[in-house]
Amino acid sequence: MATVPGCYRLLLLCSGPGRGGLSYQSCLIKSYPLCRFSTTQNSNSLFSGIVTKAKHMNERYEQFLQRKFPRFYLLYSTFMKGFRLLLSDAKEVGQIKVKMAKQDLQFHELSYREMEKVRQFRRNILKAAPVVLISIPPFANYLVFLLMYLFPRQLLIPHFWTPTQHTKFLAMYHRMRTEDYPEILNGIAQAVPQAPERTTRYQMHRLLAKIQNSSHPEIAELQEVAPLFSESPLCLAHLSTSQMKALSRVMFLTPYFPSFILRRRLRSHTYELHQLDTALLKLGVKELSDEELRMACYIRGLNSTNLSPAECRPWLTQWLQLSDKLKESEASLLLHSMVLLSTNYLHSIKH
Repeated sequence: MATVPGCYRLLLLCSGPGRGGLSYQSCLIKSYPLCRFSTTQNSNSLFSGIVTKAKHMNERYEQFLQRKFPRFYLLYSTFMKGFRLLLSDAKEVGQIKVKMAKQDLQFHELSYREMEKVRQFRRNILKAAPVVLISIPPFANYLVFLLMYLFPRQLLIPHFWTPTQHTKFLAMYHRMRTEDYPEILNGIAQAVPQAPERTTRYQMHRLLAKIQNSSHPEIAELQEVAPLFSESPLCLAHLSTSQMKALSRVMFLTPYFPSFILRRRLRSHTYELHQLDTALLKLGVKELSDEELRMACYIRGLNSTNLSPAECRPWLTQWLQLSDKLKESEASLLLHSMVLLSTNYLHSIKH
């Protein structure tokens, strides 16, 4: 007899005479799973072996880079770590989107951390998309490493920054936005005489004088002038183009759009920030980790890179107190408070 695979040999034996009267069909049913199990087991073993081999080769490659090219290895490891973080964020945001669809939730109905994750991912992916696309073709990641080395701040999101770069670049971005603080304060001062309410004009002049004398304003003083920001010329609907461009740079938004687009983007991001404030009030400032606390202050205008949590927490608490009391029509004050509340805070805690 010719050689026959094991499971089919079992089939032939069962169908032969004198084998207990088993039918052809019953033997076939008993033998087929044996064939399938064997094939699957072999495939899994082969795949596992390939994965193990690839992992071992990658480890040896990384050890070679770390030993021979330590500076390049730092870029390589930073890129790989950042890429994994970006994929993890994409997966998490996808789960949040599915949850929103299933439960019919709006953005403002999410928890604070979910809102912040979606907001930050949306901004990051727009900047990271070109770099990720460049890295897809074989060996193209070396071009990405070159770009990382030459233009890390301009082309890369924080996922791909080294710890040293992270602190350095955040401080640099803050210095860039503080260059617009005098223009924003001057814009407020020029708009105050046009306000119809005399008492509010006087309170605003007093507040600006206090800030110009390097004093940190109280929340009650900002609440007193809130009506000024709900009407022309300081409400969102009537801000001048130069004021909108300066405020866009403070919020890290592109200022090179037409006025109507700048106004719409400022309004959208300000309302989104107010929604984040509402969710953070529900969570509680004390529930934030140190890193979350610093980033919450940073996106609201305070340079928190070198501040301790004990120095960040009072400022964020003040911000939330102001945000909680503002009406929707007074959203412009929240936007301008990125300047009003952060200009002299560092000076005030030193003294």
